[in-house]
Amino acid sequence: AVQVVESGGGWVQPGHSLTLSCTVSGLTFDDYAMGWIRQAPGKERAGVSCTSWSGGTTFYADSVKGRFTISRDNAKKRLYLQMNSLKAEDTAMYYCGVLTAFLGDDCSVSPVSRDFGYWGQGTQVTVSS
Repeated sequence: AVQVVESGGGWVQPGHSLTLSCTVSGLTFDDYAMGWIRQAPGKERAGVSCTSWSGGTTFYADSVKGRFTISRDNAKKRLYLQMNSLKAEDTAMYYCGVLTAFLGDDCSVSPVSRDFGYWGQGTQVTVSS
């Protein structure tokens, strides 16, 4: 069975940083684009970032561009999201997922929920003073 497990969430003050990690098992990790999506209280899930299977192409939502960096280690089957200069509006549950709908070595558009074939349980990020 495919398992996706996120970690690294927590509480931070505005302006600080966090790094989220995601470990995947049960599939060939470097066959797939991977992404992060988040859901704030009372809002729908929104794509944050994605990376193609090689890491050669990436996408960032406008709201995080320049502050967040997505990366992957295919040998370790891990996905990362480095989040800098965090803002209160970044507070959300962050989910890592396998983008089974993205074909080829490409991730140039915002991922949406239906693009993900597998999800993790999420990790909470809270940014407040």
